[in-house]
Amino acid sequence: MQFSKAKRRRRIHWRVRKKVRGTPQRPRLNVYRSNKYIYCQLIDDLSGHTLVSASSREDAVANSGTKTEQAKAVGKLLAERAKEAQIESVVFDRGGYLYHGRVKALSEAAREGGLKF
Repeated sequence: MQFSKAKRRRRIHWRVRKKVRGTPQRPRLNVYRSNKYIYCQLIDDLSGHTLVSASSREDAVANSGTKTEQAKAVGKLLAERAKEAQIESVVFDRGGYLYHGRVKALSEAAREGGLKF
């Protein structure tokens, strides 16, 4: 039986989340990609709190070129905010998406911004 794309992504995400946990010292960098925007946040799974977040809907990023270029800008913005919160290393959670395109651009920009995966 074939699953829809959304169900398939959800199943992959559950499989990844069984192994990946965020802690206060090394939070989980979660990525959500819609058709129009991209969102990311650093999550402490032990307390269930979002420590830092960024998205392409923010004024600093919106209308800054293609969606891939916006994803790069979001990654850099997240890295800056993480440094302000004294977060240096994270665990990457691609959210069930393939590691290419906008997800890859965001993660590489976050690495360039100083985050360690």
